[in-house]
Amino acid sequence: MNLKNGDKDKGEGSNKKNDRNWLERLSKSNDFVHEHTSLIDEAPFWISYYRTLISSDILHQDVLPYLHEHLSLEELKSRIPVQEIIFTRDEDKIIQNILNGSIAIQKHQDDKEFLLINIANSKFRDVGLATVESSALGPQSGFIEELDTNINLIRKRLPVPELLVKEMKVGELSKTRVAVLYIDGIADPENVNTVIQRIKDIQYDHIQDSSYIASMIEDNSNSLFPQSISTERADRVAAGLTEGKIIIAADGSPNLVILPVTLMESFIAMEDYSYTWIISNFFRLLRFTAMFISTMITPMYVAIMTYHYELIPARLLETLVGSRAAVPFPPFLEALFLELMIEMVKEAGIRLPLKIGQSLGVVGGIVIGQAVVEAGLTSNVLLILVGLGSLASYTSPVYKFSNTIRFIKFPVIFLAQWFGLLGVFLAFQITLIHLLRLTSLGRPYLSQYPIRNTSFQDLWIRLPFSKQKENPKTLRPQKKFKSTGKGKKTEPANDFYE
Repeated sequence: MNLKNGDKDKGEGSNKKNDRNWLERLSKSNDFVHEHTSLIDEAPFWISYYRTLISSDILHQDVLPYLHEHLSLEELKSRIPVQEIIFTRDEDKIIQNILNGSIAIQKHQDDKEFLLINIANSKFRDVGLATVESSALGPQSGFIEELDTNINLIRKRLPVPELLVKEMKVGELSKTRVAVLYIDGIADPENVNTVIQRIKDIQYDHIQDSSYIASMIEDNSNSLFPQSISTERADRVAAGLTEGKIIIAADGSPNLVILPVTLMESFIAMEDYSYTWIISNFFRLLRFTAMFISTMITPMYVAIMTYHYELIPARLLETLVGSRAAVPFPPFLEALFLELMIEMVKEAGIRLPLKIGQSLGVVGGIVIGQAVVEAGLTSNVLLILVGLGSLASYTSPVYKFSNTIRFIKFPVIFLAQWFGLLGVFLAFQITLIHLLRLTSLGRPYLSQYPIRNTSFQDLWIRLPFSKQKENPKTLRPQKKFKSTGKGKKTEPANDFYE
């Protein structure tokens, strides 16, 4: 039955009036407790809380023993040995604090004054090793799902008052605590204000992870390339802060978001700084080369085997023709089938229980690949190339970028089938144009343009620490030099190469 506008407004008004009684609103849930602390009706103190959100040990040890005396709420506040205690009459604040793990104490049931004591149950897993961004050398600790613990790990590495934390709540229903971290005096205020404003503009019911926020505030949500770095390593976050980057942390997420970033940072591992600069440069070059191998090796096979036999040396051509003699499919279908099979094995290995997933990833891949070759569905040469490309896609230290490389090869394979090597070249040009137009927090994503001298200190290549004297100019940091030696001036960095 439809309501007229007047009836509708009247109904909404009556609902709002009923909702003003916070006790009635919260009592609808079975885990809400509103009880008297004494068997005598005239005795003081009523308490209200969600039993699933509080620590029962703290309640019985540090709160209830003090509620048997005839004390005022102000006196009770000074006696209870809990740090976070609020005295308020605001019903909205009462509801919000109870939902965050506080108990509300009122002297008599009809009183409007409350004492809110935070005894939230904050049992989380202990700080452990970084699982996704593991390394052989260097710090090993990774973030967990508790926001305050993550900020603690950062402050231990940067014990300076200039490290500022701006907290806000995001999500109409989840009310997720989100923190923006930066170093005052280094980070560009324009970047800080942009990040804070974009987070405040988010209108979404439930924020489950920091990756939600990263997707909602990035410059181009339709791009395949991640315009932020999601990391679980405290050392990477600390290093980014000292250069002028902005960090976004969300309660309930073990991954923090780093902004702004460039393409080349996806090939930098924190382990690089544990080696000499020559070895570090070798590994960076290896990762960058692996990206091209993973993206281009299968499309090149399809293009050459379909249109450009003349490019293959005679002896290698004999091997390729022999390996494909029993294959009934054209190179395009052969490559597409094998690539999809490898991706399914990867996904199954991730989703299955740990021990079963390890067995499937190693043994299953070998067995299935060998069976496919013996069945004549694909050639052994292509199996080797696809395996090489699959390994190369995981050399990037940033997991999201690895997924981009895994996906981008498929449209390139289709272009290679339609246009041959011209299609591969066309895919490269389209990607390059897209990267040139892409930005991260308004800053160029492709660090090669415009050219800056700091890119040759610790971006494209890594020089010795004695040569890394300036912060990256792409971030427009307020503090230009990394060194604190005498004679170094603090001034905004120029945007272009000088």
